[in-house]
Amino acid sequence: MSESNLVGELAKQDYTSQTWAEGENWSITVWNEDGVNDASAIYQIRIPLPFSLRWVNAYAIYDQAEGWTLVDPGLRTAAAELVWEQIIVQMNLNQGGVACIVLTHYHPDHLGLAGWLQQRFQVPVLMSEIGWKHAQMLWGAGQTMTAEMQRLLQQHGVSQQVSELVGEHMDSFIPLVSPLPQVTLVGDGEIVRFGGREWQVIETHGHAPGHLSFYNEQCRVLLAGDHVLPQISPNVSYMPGSDPEPLHHFLLGLERLAQLDAVLVLPGHRHPFVYFHSRIEDLLGHHEQRLTELRAMLVTEQTAQELCSQLFGSIERLTIHQFRFAMGETLAHLTELQWRKQVTTRQVDKVTVWKATAPASD
Repeated sequence: MSESNLVGELAKQDYTSQTWAEGENWSITVWNEDGVNDASAIYQIRIPLPFSLRWVNAYAIYDQAEGWTLVDPGLRTAAAELVWEQIIVQMNLNQGGVACIVLTHYHPDHLGLAGWLQQRFQVPVLMSEIGWKHAQMLWGAGQTMTAEMQRLLQQHGVSQQVSELVGEHMDSFIPLVSPLPQVTLVGDGEIVRFGGREWQVIETHGHAPGHLSFYNEQCRVLLAGDHVLPQISPNVSYMPGSDPEPLHHFLLGLERLAQLDAVLVLPGHRHPFVYFHSRIEDLLGHHEQRLTELRAMLVTEQTAQELCSQLFGSIERLTIHQFRFAMGETLAHLTELQWRKQVTTRQVDKVTVWKATAPASD
């Protein structure tokens, strides 16, 4: 949706947006109901990312009694740190001005700067218990996820050389999330208060185990994290030792969020949007189409790596970052087909091969 159309749609819903401040590689946009200075204002802060997504949306919400709440501050890079230094001055986030930091999920582009900012402001960081456990599995002391991921990839047809590159890439995120924050756990069904509002905590899975969205019923605003994104489909990946049915739970999460009466959705990437329910329908349809396509490819036995190359492109065309996400997405769809009893597996020379249980036209 173009920016002009977006503004028009927001006007129908009594929401307005206005650029409040901007720098060389960041900007702050104010979203609210009645005007830029209204107490309902939510500040969307674009924090730069060093890969194709370009930026992640952090959000800042103010309450006169509580101070500022910061949501998903971004990946810890030198560029992002510099941006936050400028934003801290721009928004006067001095000592005592920040009340807490809220994380929708543990992915590094959302969690990365939480510990850095926590040390600066000495405030609590809220996230889910499952999300916190996954952060430690990936980047905590004695983490084992890297080695387990390498074994998983080789089990599904990836060469040792490529799996080693994936392992190096995964470990390269450790400095980009360090220090990990000290967390305060919140969970599904709780009501938490920040930014002068009460928010219903909704825990969904699939994009990230323990992913939290926050819904304010009075203003009909949803802090959606990455579970529902405009224009792009959130990555849903299978990981060893994690959710055994990530796509199944992602789809259930979409159906659950569809019950909300949200009119303004604040996503982790791209622009805030209002076409919430149609976007959920699009995402549900996208994954059903991908499952049908994948099943049709399995007339003959294939490995997940072979299927991944057909769906997303060969390893020569993808970055290691893209390849890991592509393999995770392929495996998530295969495990969903397995859950639906539409594929079978067997081992050939210690590698798993997949085949449809019946023709795709059945």
